[in-house]
Amino acid sequence: MLQFIRDGGPFMWLLLAASVLALALVIERGVALRRGLVIPAGLLDALGRFGGRGDVAALDRACLEFKSPLGALFQHALQHLDRPRQDNAEALQTRARREVARLERGLVVLESIVGVAPLLGLVGTLHGLITLFGDLGTAGLGDNAVLAKGIAIALNTTLTGLLIAIPALVAWSYYTKKVESLAIEMESACAELLGRAYPVPVPAPQPA
Repeated sequence: MLQFIRDGGPFMWLLLAASVLALALVIERGVALRRGLVIPAGLLDALGRFGGRGDVAALDRACLEFKSPLGALFQHALQHLDRPRQDNAEALQTRARREVARLERGLVVLESIVGVAPLLGLVGTLHGLITLFGDLGTAGLGDNAVLAKGIAIALNTTLTGLLIAIPALVAWSYYTKKVESLAIEMESACAELLGRAYPVPVPAPQPA
């Protein structure tokens, strides 16, 4: 394995660093984006018991107990119940964008690796071929087997770049879709909270 990396030249070391970074991001996002950490079931249960402004303290305690992005949004909404519903909803949307951005943290780097790894592998291959043909131009073409082996070694970086990019692309697509799904669930829960906190008054019956 070490010889394979050495044969790939300096660009293989860059690809190795990219693979380590991609693996670290995949593991970190896999842990951070667990549904139980973003949208705790206990917090949804507390929302189900939330009957209006008289239950603010109970819901706030649940937010402190189940610290999460959804809990941060609930606390933000509860702190602005003195505002009209529209103002509170707009403030909540601003805070929600910040929480979603935190959920997406690292995904842009993973996306960059998806694009950069194959290109880096191609550059490594070109570098290897240029070196190979430069040596052949100096020493002359003596053995076709040596030429074939040199080309195969040069292609190692392209293969490595693709082997890094393909799993990274799968992980990036999966996590992007998961963040989108979690954002929709949080939006739905926040809409339910506002609906309970700002009930629509029932119109009085008109006299016959």
